[in-house]
Amino acid sequence: MPIVVKLDVMLARRKMRSRDLAPLVGITEQNISLLRCGKVKGVRFDTLARICEVLACQPGDLLEFVAGKT
Repeated sequence: MPIVVKLDVMLARRKMRSRDLAPLVGITEQNISLLRCGKVKGVRFDTLARICEVLACQPGDLLEFVAGKT
């Protein structure tokens, strides 16, 4: 998939674990894990907005387009 999820990078920068992020965002730890691994087909804008709010970042800090990657 040409979209790479960089949630791990942002969590490391904020010195936060996914188990701490999940309740703040309002989704399960398992769903955070699936998102971190890039195993999701989509993410709701409201979920993305909550992640960005908690991590004080922009969506572009979490998602990257890599041309030619499948």
